Amino acid sequence: MDHAQAELLDFTKPFDVSLLDSVVQSAFSPTSPTRAAANTVLMTIQENPSMWTRADAILESPAASLQSRYFALQVLTAAIKTRWKVMPEEQREGVKGYVVGKVINMSGDEKVMGNREERVFLGKLNLTLIGILKQEWPQSWPSFIPDLCGSSKTSELLCENNMAILKLLSEEVFDFGRNEMTSGKVKKMKESLNQEFSQIYQLCEFILTHSRKESLIQVTLSTLQRFLTWIPLGFIFQTSLIHTLLDTFFPVPSYRSNALLCLTEIATLTDLEPQYDTAFQSMFIKFTARMNEVFPPNTNLKDGWDNMKESEQVFIQRLALFQTGFLKAHLKVLETPAHSGTLITGLQYLVQISNVPSNEVFKICVDYWHTLAQDLYDSGTASSIPTPALNLGGGLRIEQRKQHYEQVLSGARHVMISRMAKPEEVLIVEDENGDVVRETTKDTELLAQYKTMKETLVYLTHLNYDDTETIMLSKLSMQVDGTQWSWNNLNTLCWGIGSISGAMNEEEEKRFLVTVIKDLLGLCEAKRGKDNKAIVASNIMYVVGQYPRFLKQHWKFLKTVVNKLFEFMHEVHPGVQDMACDTFLKIAQKCKRKFVTLQAGEKQPFINELVETLPQIISDLEPHQVQAFYESVGTLLSDKGQQVTINRVLLLKQLMDLPNRSWRMICDGANADVRNLLDPNTIKEVIKILKSNSKVCLTVGPLYIHQLNIIFLDMLNIYKIYSEHISKSVEAQGAIATRHAINRSMRTVKKEVLKLLSVFIEMSAAPECGPSEIATHFLPPVLDPILGDYMRNVKEARDAEVLGLFTVVVTKLKNFVEDKVPMIMEGTFECTLQMITTNFEDFPDHRVKFFGFLRAVNLHCFGALFQLPADHQRYVVDSVVWALKHTGRDISETGLDILHELLVNVSNNPEVAQGFYQQFLLALIQDVFAVLTDRLHKSGFKMHATLLQNMFHLVATNRVTVPLFDVSTQPQGTTNEVWLRGHVSNLLITSFSNLTPGQVEAFVNGLFDLNIDLPTFKTHLRNFLIELQEFRAEDNSGLFQEEKDSETRAKIEALGQKRAQVPGMIKPSEIQGGIDDDL
Repeated sequence: MDHAQAELLDFTKPFDVSLLDSVVQSAFSPTSPTRAAANTVLMTIQENPSMWTRADAILESPAASLQSRYFALQVLTAAIKTRWKVMPEEQREGVKGYVVGKVINMSGDEKVMGNREERVFLGKLNLTLIGILKQEWPQSWPSFIPDLCGSSKTSELLCENNMAILKLLSEEVFDFGRNEMTSGKVKKMKESLNQEFSQIYQLCEFILTHSRKESLIQVTLSTLQRFLTWIPLGFIFQTSLIHTLLDTFFPVPSYRSNALLCLTEIATLTDLEPQYDTAFQSMFIKFTARMNEVFPPNTNLKDGWDNMKESEQVFIQRLALFQTGFLKAHLKVLETPAHSGTLITGLQYLVQISNVPSNEVFKICVDYWHTLAQDLYDSGTASSIPTPALNLGGGLRIEQRKQHYEQVLSGARHVMISRMAKPEEVLIVEDENGDVVRETTKDTELLAQYKTMKETLVYLTHLNYDDTETIMLSKLSMQVDGTQWSWNNLNTLCWGIGSISGAMNEEEEKRFLVTVIKDLLGLCEAKRGKDNKAIVASNIMYVVGQYPRFLKQHWKFLKTVVNKLFEFMHEVHPGVQDMACDTFLKIAQKCKRKFVTLQAGEKQPFINELVETLPQIISDLEPHQVQAFYESVGTLLSDKGQQVTINRVLLLKQLMDLPNRSWRMICDGANADVRNLLDPNTIKEVIKILKSNSKVCLTVGPLYIHQLNIIFLDMLNIYKIYSEHISKSVEAQGAIATRHAINRSMRTVKKEVLKLLSVFIEMSAAPECGPSEIATHFLPPVLDPILGDYMRNVKEARDAEVLGLFTVVVTKLKNFVEDKVPMIMEGTFECTLQMITTNFEDFPDHRVKFFGFLRAVNLHCFGALFQLPADHQRYVVDSVVWALKHTGRDISETGLDILHELLVNVSNNPEVAQGFYQQFLLALIQDVFAVLTDRLHKSGFKMHATLLQNMFHLVATNRVTVPLFDVSTQPQGTTNEVWLRGHVSNLLITSFSNLTPGQVEAFVNGLFDLNIDLPTFKTHLRNFLIELQEFRAEDNSGLFQEEKDSETRAKIEALGQKRAQVPGMIKPSEIQGGIDDDL
C-alpha cells in the first residue's frame, strides 16, 4: 500500500486509475486483509492539496469504478468548499466549466437517467455544482438562472435534472445556508433568487401545462413545494397555480400525494393580508369537494388501514398535515355561516384520521386537537371579561363557536380517552409477549405524547365536563360488566381519568371520583388472576395519586386508599410494590397535614399508628422500597405548621428505631472485634441503613440533626476503618485491589456516608443547625478521616463524592469556612489535577465534581483563592483553562462559566485586579481565541463571545493600568490597546494564511468597538469564523445554538405560565407545595 500511495501522489506521471480502483476496492471490501491500510491511503491522498486536479481524469476514465468516481467527486467537492478562493481564476473557470458540462452530458443521456446508480451519482454531482454556486452566484455568475431555465426547454431529460438543481439551490439558500455562509452572502443570494423567480415560475408553469412525462412532473411538483415557502405571494394567488393543483393533479392518483404537499405549503402560509381570505375560503371548499370524490368524511379509515397500500397510507398522513396545517393557519376565515358546513366536514375527516392505528398520523392529529381546544378554551376565558357584542371568526359568537364544534369535539374526546398514552407514574405494562411486567425503561417520546394528550383532554373537559364524564363513566361501566374488558381499555380509560385531575370543580370531582374509586376497588376484588389484579391495582394507584385534593378533603377515603396501598405493598407481582411506594410518597407530599393532625373519629394522628405498625408494613418490601417508604414518612414529619402538635423529635426517634437497633448491633459487634465489620452481610446492612438515613434526612431537613447525633461519630469511625482496609489492600496487592467485591462494597459505604453528610449540610438551617454550628462542630471531625484519606489514597481509590461534599460545604457555609478552604484545596487540588490532566477520558466523575468545587470556591469564597501561594494561584487559572479546552461539553462550559465569574470577581476587587491582569490576561485572551477557532467547542460560542468582549473592553476602557507587554521592547507611549491590536493582528495573520490584512483589520477593529452590544459582537465573530472555513468544511450550526436555546427557553417559559393558569393542566405532583394546607 505504501507503493500505491507513492504512485498515486506522483504528479509527474499520468494518473493510474486502475491502481486507485484496486485501493478503493480493498477499502470497501469487509473481507480484504488490507482494508485498514487502504483506508489510510485514501485519507492521505484525499488530504493532498493538489489531488483535486486529478478528479477529471478519474471521472472521465471508462475503467473507473463507481466507488472511485465517488471518491474523485468527494475530493473535488471538498476543494471547491475549502480552496476555491485561493485557486487562480483560470482554474476556477475550468472547474466550473467541467462540472457544468458533466452535469449536462449526464442529465441529457437516457441511459444515465434510466440507471438508478448513475442517477444517484448525478445527484451527488448536482451538489458539487451547488457548492460552486455558493461561491460564484450571483456576483460572478449572474446568468446562471436564465441559462438553466433556457436550457430546460431543449430536453425533458435535461429539464428534469435542472428542476432537481433548483430544488437544491432553494434548500441551500433558505434552509441550510447560514451555517456555511456569512449573513451578508445569504441575504444577497435570497435577493437574487427572489428577483429571478419569475423565470423559474414560468418554467414550472410550462412543464405542468405541456409535459406528459410523469417523472418530470413529479420532480417539478416536489421542487415547487420547496419554492412555495418563500416565493412572492403573487405567484400563488394571482396565477392559476392553486386551480392547476386542485383540478389537474390532485384528482390523478399518481400525482395526488405530491400535489397535496404543494397545497399544504400554501395552506400553512400565515400572517397574510385579509385580501387573501377569500382565496383560502375557496381553496378549502374546492379541496373538500375533491376529497369527497376520493372518500367521504364518514369513511372508517381505522378498519381499512392495514389493507391500504403504502402510498395510500402516506397520502393519509399528508392529508392530516394539510387539514391540520390549514385549520391552524386559517380557522377564523372559515368560521362564517357560509363556510361553517365545509369546516365541520373537514374536521370530521380529521376525527376519522385520528382513529387510524398509526402513531405518526395520530401525533399530527393530537397536535391540532390541542390547538383547537386551547383556542376555544382561551376564547371562553376571554369572554368572562365584559365586552359589548363580542364577535369572533367573522360572525360566530363565543358560545356559538363552542356549540358549533360540539359534535367533532365529542369525537375528539372519544379518541383521546381510548388512545391515552401511558403516564410516567405507571410502572406496570404489558410486554410484547402479552405478559404483565414491571417497566424497565422510560419511553421519552411516549411521555411527551402523554403530556400533549393530557393538555388536550383537560381543555376538552373544560369545554364540556358533562360529555367527558359521560364518556368515561360509560366506558368504566363496560369494564365493570365485562362487555369491553381488556387491559388496554382499562389502562387508557384510567390514564385519561387521572389526566383531567383539577379540571373540574370540587363538587363535580367528588361525585365523579366516588363512582370511579368504588368501581375500581370492586373490580379489584372481582377479578381473578395475578395479572388482572396487577393491572387493576396499578390503575387504582395511578388514579388516586392524581387526585390529592379529593383525598385531602375526605379523610375516610384517604385512609381507605392508604391502607389499600399498604396492602399492595405485600403483593409480590413485579411493579406493584414499587408503584404502591411511589403513590404513597405522592400522597404524603400533597396530603401530609392530614396524617400529622388529629382527624374526626380518630384517637390519634395517623402518623402515630403508622410508625407503630411500620415493621409489619415494610416486612415484604425490597431495600430500595423500604428506603422510599422512609422517605414518605420523613415527608410527613417535615410538616411543622402551627396546627401540627405532634412531637416530631420523638416520632423521628420511633421512625428510626428499626435501623438504629440494627446500627447499634453492628457497632457493638465492631467494638468486640473490628473484623466483624468486614463481613459482607454486615457491609450490606450498613449500606441499607445509610441509604434510609439519607432519604429521611432529605425530607425532614434540619430536624435530622437529632438522628445524626446518634450515628455521627460511629459513622466516621466506620468510614475510617474501611478506608484503612482499602488502603492496606491496595498497598499489598496494587490498584487491582479496588476492584475486589469486598473493597467495592466498602467504597459504597464510604460514598453513602459522603452522600448523607452532603444532604445534611445542604438541608441544614437555623434554629436546629445553622451554618456557624455546622462549621464549628460538625466539619472539623470530618476533615481528617475524609480529606486526609482522599489525599493519601491511590488515585483509583479516591471517591469523587469527596469533592461533591466539599462543594456543598463551600456553597452552603460560605464565609464560615473561608479559613478552611486553603486546607481543603491542599487536600484535594493537586492530587485531583494529577488524575484528570493526563487525558480527557479518565475519572469523568472527578472531573465534573472538581470543577464544580472550583466554581463554588470562586463564587462563595473568592478571597481564599488569593490566600494561596502564587504557584497555586497559577494552578487554579491553568486548571480553568484546561477545563475550557476539554472535549467534554459539560466540562468545557463549566470552565467558561468559572472564567467569566473569575473575571467579574477580579474586576470587583481592585487590590488583586492589576496583578491578575498582568500575569494572566494576555494568555487568557489567546486561550479563548484558541477554543473559539478550533473544531470542538462551537457549543460554547456564546460564552466565548462574552469573555472576549469583556477582556477586550477591559483594555479599551483603560481599566488595565499595568502594561501587558515588555515595555523595553516597545516605543515610549505605547498603550495596552495599541499593542494588543498589533499582537492580535499578527497572531491571526500567522495562524490563518487565507485571511487578508483588510479582513484582519476590520475584525480587530470590531473587537475593540465599545459601541456594539453583545448580539452585534457575536454576529461579528460568527462572520469572521465562517470566513475562516474557506479552508475547512465544517458544520457551523453550533455557532447559532444560543439563539436556538434562548428561543426554546422563552417558549417553554411562556407555555409554563399559560399552563399554570388553566385548572388541571399541571399535574398535582408538579405543583410546588401547593395544595396542602399553609405551613
